[in-house]
Amino acid sequence: MIVRRFEHRSIGVLGRLLVLWVAMAAGWQMVWAQAQEITNVVLKGEAANAAGKEIGLYGYSDMLSQQAVRLDETRVGEDGRFELRCYANYPRLVYVEVENYSQSFYVEPGRDYTMYLPEFDWSIDETHNVFLDPVVLPLRFLDLPSDELNLQIGDFEAVVDSFLLANRVFFDPKFKPQKRYFDTLMACLAMRGYRLKPYGAEGETFADRYMHYQLASIALATGARSRRQLVGKYVEGQPVRYYDEQYMRLFFDLYAGRIARGMKRVPMRRLQAWVHAGDIATYLDSIGLDPLLRNEQVRELAALQALKESYYDRDYDSPSALRMIELLGQASKFEEHRVLAERLAQALTEREPGGETPRLVLPDKERHMVSLDSMKGKWVYLNFVRVGDPNCIAELETMAHFCDSLYERYPNVRFVSISCDREFQKMYLFLTGSKRGRRYGWTWLHFDGDYRLLEHFGVVSYPTFVMINPEGRWHYTVTPPPASGILLHGPWDVREEQGSGFKAPFINR
Repeated sequence: MIVRRFEHRSIGVLGRLLVLWVAMAAGWQMVWAQAQEITNVVLKGEAANAAGKEIGLYGYSDMLSQQAVRLDETRVGEDGRFELRCYANYPRLVYVEVENYSQSFYVEPGRDYTMYLPEFDWSIDETHNVFLDPVVLPLRFLDLPSDELNLQIGDFEAVVDSFLLANRVFFDPKFKPQKRYFDTLMACLAMRGYRLKPYGAEGETFADRYMHYQLASIALATGARSRRQLVGKYVEGQPVRYYDEQYMRLFFDLYAGRIARGMKRVPMRRLQAWVHAGDIATYLDSIGLDPLLRNEQVRELAALQALKESYYDRDYDSPSALRMIELLGQASKFEEHRVLAERLAQALTEREPGGETPRLVLPDKERHMVSLDSMKGKWVYLNFVRVGDPNCIAELETMAHFCDSLYERYPNVRFVSISCDREFQKMYLFLTGSKRGRRYGWTWLHFDGDYRLLEHFGVVSYPTFVMINPEGRWHYTVTPPPASGILLHGPWDVREEQGSGFKAPFINR
């Protein structure tokens, strides 16, 4: 980095400080730019039958908003080989994803990994809903040392899971839980060699902390330890480990439901009033009456979680809860909370009415590329379907029944179906080679293997419907299907929609 030298010889103290500040700012920009390119974790792998497929490495921005962050992406070569890279300054949770299948694990700074992906049936998603019941990508790691972090965690969780499964009746709240069985679990772990150091002891490793946090979550869920006991041990007087996913999970477990539904000294109706009024100062001061929330940093982080819960709570006004999140971010003196509030607000409004829709350019049945932007100025009733799915066919039949009359009465309405079948030919033959397909004369596109697109549009089952307004923005958070009657009283007929009472059940508060 070259900083231009000032020509004036006598610039005074303020001038020298200005030059120094400019140089430091330029230097920090250079360091940041270089840091973006630095990688200290390398994952090399080979896949048996994934040649040509895109494979991505992802992480989470944080455990509150849980936004996925793409760390690296590549395409599996014809020889089945691939390589992914990322940077980590602390063990972090990542996941490898191919299409709709993924597997998560921890990566450690400065370590290289060798992976193998055995032969896999990529068509499982055609007979199984992998969105609601995920299928794990069967990645295997080769040549790992016996003390590798994932092996330690895997062995620990295997012991814990087997114990909980064998003694589940003693932990089940439907029966009378017996707290002593948690102590039996600890004894069982000690017999297996898991003698945990005291929390915060010198020489404590990431694996030690992981086990502490996992056991604390189990103790909370089973009632073996009180919330006050766990907060006193893991939160009070301890640094907030924003960078540790397992710590943040425990933190949110400890404060889940603690605030939003009302507190001992602060009833819910008061919280509702302050949220509706946008009074963030009173809100924070009031929840601080709880002895477990007297620390300002802890209180603000718990408040962010509570406001997220309030956003989804029918007893709160969602836009007001969102505004409170933004206000907390603006008022906080903690940089981490300002960033978390911004990310959370972005995540909550990703598919809210009025928001921008993802850009969509896909091939039609003639393989001509069609952009959704070309339909601006019209109401677009977008639907993601599979041509062999009976549920999709039933809704498509309803659309076909209304299509001609709707197009004639409302020239500003368009149907667009996106076939999510793996093979383009399946859509083509359905539309051109069958009597049923020829009835569906509106615009048809193929998703072209773009699984990220399905994620961005929130597709978790087929069919999925999305209403896009003439400005190219989301109209509903959840768009009703044709069978609901939306084609009779759609948003394109403002007068009928307002008078029919149809709109209310489908619009977010």
